[in-house]
Amino acid sequence: MTAVGQLADELRRIGRRAGLDGVGICEAGPFAEARVAIDDRLQSGASAGMQFTFRQPHKSTDPRTAVPDARAVFVGARSYLLEEPARDWEGPAARIARYAWIEHYRPLREALGEVAARLKEAGYRARVLADDNALVDRAAAVRAGIGWYGKNANVLIPGHGSWFVLGAVVTDAPIAPMRAVQAVADGCGTCRRCLGDCPTGALTAPGHLDGRRCLAWLLQAKGPFPPQFREALGDRLYGCDECQERCPENRRVMRAGAARPAPAGTRSALPVLDVLEADDEDLTAMVGRWYIPGRDLDYVRRNALVVLGNIGEGDDPQAAAALARYLAHPNPLLRAHAVWAADRLGRTDLLAAVNDDDPMVAEELARLGR
Repeated sequence: MTAVGQLADELRRIGRRAGLDGVGICEAGPFAEARVAIDDRLQSGASAGMQFTFRQPHKSTDPRTAVPDARAVFVGARSYLLEEPARDWEGPAARIARYAWIEHYRPLREALGEVAARLKEAGYRARVLADDNALVDRAAAVRAGIGWYGKNANVLIPGHGSWFVLGAVVTDAPIAPMRAVQAVADGCGTCRRCLGDCPTGALTAPGHLDGRRCLAWLLQAKGPFPPQFREALGDRLYGCDECQERCPENRRVMRAGAARPAPAGTRSALPVLDVLEADDEDLTAMVGRWYIPGRDLDYVRRNALVVLGNIGEGDDPQAAAALARYLAHPNPLLRAHAVWAADRLGRTDLLAAVNDDDPMVAEELARLGR
């Protein structure tokens, strides 16, 4: 084996010792198919204002913009599948997507950092890219032979499913295999369960996600939460795992006991009334790691009001007090969602005194025939 081949094998060992559950290496040429797909989503409107790798596709689909003269991409996957923690409260609970229960990108970056450090020690340039929109990491994972593109628009790893965060190290080291890595066979087969079970029909075709209908994105988007999808949101406060939870491959992984014990303090949900009662400081302590548009915590409160309208009890004094407080909130976005939640919980008595000429609130009232 050549010295370069030995280095590549060493990097794989370093990555796995550092906690990566999947590793692979591929050449660093542009991801042409990914660029076409991104351009198509942008032109059709299916990107729905998402930034991420849509912001600068000429950069995110070409590793050489991250490291000039890049020759290889080391890809790492780290599982975020944890055991469900017990809830320590009673009352309505707002669900959190699994990837956001705790911070998973920090240990991913640390593991990739060890790989990058070895490359630099060997005299090469190396840059870690993880959760920073600079690389289409799913395309890199597929090219590196880690997994296949699932119909749910995620990468699935054989025997492990799609419960992973992905990241990469882009380097000018000549460690890429001489021949293209053999593609992982499509494990989805004829299964279309994720498409049929998406609550809003956001998976419009295998691997095609329409962000205008995706609950995970709508929970992070600015403006009012679309009325036509509020009931479908159910109890989700942040993120949506439906297409992953419905996946037979992911279910097999979960039944096999692959989930790791959750660290102390892990929460898979939050008390929705606590979220609505919290001031900015306390709410930041609860959700500060999340992506929140403009870092405006009122978007979290917006989501919580929709959740309350879906799962709360109208005769709960604490819920009624929260609705009354938000019907008088200075932010019209929150007043408007409180109108909807109050109607959903049968508390139209709380709306009797609402005389609001803000267009957003007036539109909600008009929708209810008021």
